[in-house]
Amino acid sequence: MIPFPDISPNVFSVTLFGHDFALRWYALAYMAGLLYGWWIILRAIRTPRLWADGPPLTPEQVERFFTWAVLGVILGGRIGYVIFYEPATFLAEPWRIPFVWEGGMSFHGGFAGVVLAGIWFCRREKIPMLSMGDLLAIAAPVGLGLGRLSNFVNAELWGRPTDLPWGVIFPGAAAQTCPQLVGACARHPSQLYQAALEGLLLLVVLTWLAFRRGWFKRPGALMGLFLAGYGVARFLVEFVRQPDAQFVSPGNPVGWAVQAGDYGLTMGQLLSLPMIAAGLWFILRARKQ
Repeated sequence: MIPFPDISPNVFSVTLFGHDFALRWYALAYMAGLLYGWWIILRAIRTPRLWADGPPLTPEQVERFFTWAVLGVILGGRIGYVIFYEPATFLAEPWRIPFVWEGGMSFHGGFAGVVLAGIWFCRREKIPMLSMGDLLAIAAPVGLGLGRLSNFVNAELWGRPTDLPWGVIFPGAAAQTCPQLVGACARHPSQLYQAALEGLLLLVVLTWLAFRRGWFKRPGALMGLFLAGYGVARFLVEFVRQPDAQFVSPGNPVGWAVQAGDYGLTMGQLLSLPMIAAGLWFILRARKQ
């Protein structure tokens, strides 16, 4: 077992006029991910050799798009969480939906928000959608990886109980409530698994294919690989990730969102299947061009 490190969820905090204001690692991860995305996209469009017919957009268009991307991530992430994970709670108290500081963001919702913002922006600015998707694909892994590391620092979204030597003893009554176990309860650090797969691995592979193997010249291929890669990584990690509490019941201790006998799919797996299918379709489509 590995004791949870003594890390504050806040980068720093200050008290002004009797109120505490803090910069949390999770917020910093969002900002760093967006800044990296801006930088890598600008670098890509300023490298003409990467493109068959020239860069698909200008630096000025990148700047305008990121305003909409930020809104897409925040609104989509929050609305997705409300719809996918706690609809009953927010139907009872709808005024809490904008309270993002209370926690509760969905990657799949944030992804959908960026997709909708991208489609609208591409139509407005007459930008090829597949090439824009490829640019967003190489930009996303850093934000994903940093976000998962922030989940670990916040001691949230931990995994199922494990007796493996790298199991982490997360703090809190919820993390330490493990039936049939006596003493400390170690859990899979599933946040770190996701950071490694969705963040680091996808970053290395997509960057190499984009800048060394000429995949920008096959519109849609990088986007497809990102979709399929994220979907597979999330699907696999869900086997060791603690299920969302709202899906757990005496007859469903594993926390399946859909269940057939002893088998089922978690909500994370259910939402990842369309991403895998769409990703494979885009890759196959790009190869036929």
